[in-house]
Amino acid sequence: MLLFFLLSVLSTVSGLTVLISFSDAAGLAAEGLDGEGPGLGTIASRTAQSDIESGKLSVEEIRRAGFKMFATPFNKFDGFGDGPLNPLDPTSPGGRPTLQNNGTFLRVNGLDAQTCLECHSIISAATIPFTPGIGGSGGINSSALFQPRFIDVQDAAQKGFAEIDGRLINPPALFGIGGVQLVAQEMTADLQQLKAKALANPGKQIALQTKDVNFGTISADIHGNLDTSGVEGIDADLVVRPFGRKGEFSSVRQFDITAMMFHFGMQPVERVGFEIDGDNDGVINEVLVGEVSALEVFLTTQERPFIMPFGKEEQRGFGLFKDIGCAECHRPVMKTQSHMLIYSYPEIETNPGTNIYYSVDLTGGLTQFEPMAKSRMLIRMFSDLKRHNMGPDLAEDFHLTDTKRNHEFITAKLWGVADSAPYLHDGRALTLKEAIILHDGEARTASDAFLNLSSNEKIQLLSFLRTLRNPATPNQDVLSQ
Repeated sequence: MLLFFLLSVLSTVSGLTVLISFSDAAGLAAEGLDGEGPGLGTIASRTAQSDIESGKLSVEEIRRAGFKMFATPFNKFDGFGDGPLNPLDPTSPGGRPTLQNNGTFLRVNGLDAQTCLECHSIISAATIPFTPGIGGSGGINSSALFQPRFIDVQDAAQKGFAEIDGRLINPPALFGIGGVQLVAQEMTADLQQLKAKALANPGKQIALQTKDVNFGTISADIHGNLDTSGVEGIDADLVVRPFGRKGEFSSVRQFDITAMMFHFGMQPVERVGFEIDGDNDGVINEVLVGEVSALEVFLTTQERPFIMPFGKEEQRGFGLFKDIGCAECHRPVMKTQSHMLIYSYPEIETNPGTNIYYSVDLTGGLTQFEPMAKSRMLIRMFSDLKRHNMGPDLAEDFHLTDTKRNHEFITAKLWGVADSAPYLHDGRALTLKEAIILHDGEARTASDAFLNLSSNEKIQLLSFLRTLRNPATPNQDVLSQ
C-alpha cells in the first residue's frame, strides 16, 4: 500500500514537471530569446476573451488554458514583479521594495511566489507524507503576510507574543468553489430584490432572508434613502462575497485579479488597461482578459469535496454537530435554483446576471454536484457565507480596517476539512479539536457545548468531521494532456 501511494505521488509530481517543462520550452521557442522568454509564450499564442465567447474553445480546452495560468512559473519576461521603486515616492505604482534590494521577491506584502500552485498544492494533510496535487490547500510555510507595517519578532514591546499589524492568511483548498460562487450569485440576487422591495415600501422593515440565512433588516424613507444599520454579516451593498477569509470577493475572477497583482506583480489588462504598463516594469498586457476568464473557469470546474459513508459513530457525531449549534453557521447544505454557473465580464456585483459570456453545468463534467428536481442542486459546503464576530482571541490587528471587521470572519466551509489542516484563518489550530475550542464570540455557545460533551461524544463528533474529504485525485484531465 505504501509503495502504491509513493508511486502515485511521484506520478503526480512528474506529471506536473513534464507539463511545466513543455510550457517553458514552447514559450522559449516562440520568443527565440537565446533560451529565455516568458513562460506564457507570445501574446499570439495566449488565450483571448474572444476565443471563449465565440465558442471556439471547448470547456476542456479552457480548463487547460486556465491550468496554464495556475501552474506556469511567471518570470520577468511575463511581467513578474513591480518594476523599479521610485525613491521619491515609496507608495507610487511599481514600488514595492524587495528584500535586500534583490529586485524580485519581498515575501511580506506579496511578491511571494511564482505560481498559484506553489500555495495550493496539498490535497490531503491527513496522510504521511501529505498528498500533493493541484488546487489543494497550503502548509503554514505557504501563508501570505498581508500588508504589515511591522512584526515584533523579538517581543520588544513585552506583550508576551509577536505583535503584527498585518494579516497572516493560510491558503485554503479550492475544490468545489464553482458551487460556492453559484450559491453566492443567487443569494446576492435575492438580497437585491429585497432592497428593491424596501425602496418600494418606504418605512417598512424588510427582513434580509435568503436560503434560510438571516442578514438582518433594511428599510428606506420616502426619499429613497436606505437605512442599512440593521444589516449584519454582509456589506451594506448586500453583495454576498464568499471568497477571502473576511468575505471580500464576490467571484473567483475578482479574487484572481487581486492575487495576480499581490503575489506576482502581474497586472491584469482589465485592471490597468490594454497596452498599459501598470507597474512600470517594461512589460505590457501581462494578464489578458481571456486568461483571467480561463483561470476562473478552471478553478470553478474542479471536483467538489465529498462525504464518506457514515457508520453509527459518524451518524451520532453529525447529530451532535447539529444539536450543539455548529450547524447554525456551518449550514450542512445549500440548495440552488439553477445548475448552471454563469460567468460575466465585465462584472456588475449587484447584478451577477449581466454581461454573461459563458456558462457551465455544475452537475456534469468534473464537478458532479448532486442534482435535484427542477434543475436545482445540493451544495454541501457547511457554511452560511456570512461574516460573524469570532471574539477577541481570534481577532486580527490589521491597521487598514476597524475593530469590528478585525473581529469578523466569514464562516469557513467545512467540506474537505479532514484533509486541510492546519485550521482557522492563520493556521493556529493544528487539530480539529483545537479549532473548535478556539471558537469564540458568536460561536462561544457551540464551543462551550462541545467542551461539555462526554469523551465518547467528542470522538463521535470528530469522527463525523473526518468524513468530510477532499477529492482524492483532482484535475487529472489537465495532467493527462
